[in-house]
Amino acid sequence: MSDAPADSRAPVPIDAGALRARVAGGMPAVRADLERLVRIPSIAFEGFPPEPVEEAARAVADLLRDAGMPAVRLIEMPAGPPTVFGQRPAPPGRPTVLLYAHYDVQPAGDEALWSSPPFEPTLRAGRLFGRGAADDKAGIMTHVGALRALGDDLDVGVKVLVEGAEESSGETLEQWVGEHPDEVAADVVVIGDGGNCALGVPTLTTSLRGMAVVVVTVETLRAAVHSGMYGGAAPDALTALVRMLATLHDESGAAAVEGLRTIDWEGGDYAGGETAGESEAAFRRDAGVRDGVGLVGQGTIGERLWAQPAITVLGVDAPSVATATNSVVPRARAKVSARVAPGQDPADVREALRRHLLAVAPWNAKVEVEDGTIGAGFLATTSGPAYATAETALRGAFGADVVRLGQGGSIPLVARLTRVVPDAEILIFGPEDPAALIHAANESVSLDELERCIVAETLLLAGLGEADSLR
Repeated sequence: MSDAPADSRAPVPIDAGALRARVAGGMPAVRADLERLVRIPSIAFEGFPPEPVEEAARAVADLLRDAGMPAVRLIEMPAGPPTVFGQRPAPPGRPTVLLYAHYDVQPAGDEALWSSPPFEPTLRAGRLFGRGAADDKAGIMTHVGALRALGDDLDVGVKVLVEGAEESSGETLEQWVGEHPDEVAADVVVIGDGGNCALGVPTLTTSLRGMAVVVVTVETLRAAVHSGMYGGAAPDALTALVRMLATLHDESGAAAVEGLRTIDWEGGDYAGGETAGESEAAFRRDAGVRDGVGLVGQGTIGERLWAQPAITVLGVDAPSVATATNSVVPRARAKVSARVAPGQDPADVREALRRHLLAVAPWNAKVEVEDGTIGAGFLATTSGPAYATAETALRGAFGADVVRLGQGGSIPLVARLTRVVPDAEILIFGPEDPAALIHAANESVSLDELERCIVAETLLLAGLGEADSLR
């Protein structure tokens, strides 16, 4: 964002073929650097060592310096890993673009489910496998690859923000952004933590669901008692909890908590075809729904995913089947998550969950509902010049029309940026696709898709340098 006088020199004309060739020439280095990042187990969750997370931050800083960022520093967060920040000032009269990604990753989970070690990058059938290969170290390399391709021809200002606690729901970067609005001031924000609805189909994410989490604890007895001696009269905490959780949905499986809202959805349906049947078939395939098992909710798949609330029981603490005894359970807990359409205050959603769970508790059971994480949703304004430039860039990189869809996941920083830089256009895209299996075993990224996304971002940055309406 610049109020400097207009530059007398003309913008650098875009030679799409030359830029594409530069990106292709840089892909061996991009792959090597991505593999180095994947080898670092940068898990920022409690209980994991901090040293790999800090190593990843330093590695990202080195990559940004190598990509031509003259001012790169690590910003220490008050509670959590450092954020990497790089900046290259805008030429006079040119816009500033803020590029975002994150270097932290989800835990690997059960390594027996992986076909190759999660932190040993492995290439199979054109896909690079490894934890973080797609989410979101490929996003980092999209930014780095584009900056390298443009080099001295970069004709916009660039700020790069790469955080280290996105996966662990850290809120310190959001707080820092709110306290340092000048640091993130920009005309355009590119969130490199998105993906395409299908391989080879360029996709702009135009909405994000909000999120609210609670943990509910049910207690009915001071201690477990023998089910033969006391069962039938003694209240079972696990049964009480199950009855409570069952009220969160109606018979179709749609959310049934009063106060959760639905919005009108104007975007497309889930990728897969023009008809609802084809959309449902694509969704069943991508979600791995077993044959014969019905889907939940009502409306089109797109409406269910991006315009309606969804409630998921994320986990339950109770005796396991393997260790269960013949006892009436005295205490049980569950973690419940609501994903909600953009526009609704997630704090209100969390309170609605609390009210509902307290109201439906049977037998006057003792119930406690603890507050968990919240995150606001996002609904993009898509009529601005940066969106038009992005669609042109994506179409040129992929050779296909651009799809605009919602995304079920939440990127908490996006909602904060909409308040801190309200006039900036926010673009969300990236090299993930349904086969990337982010957060699951055998996460991977298609190197061809990564290359196309780097070409798209390169063309976008070049195009923004030519866009008079942004200056």
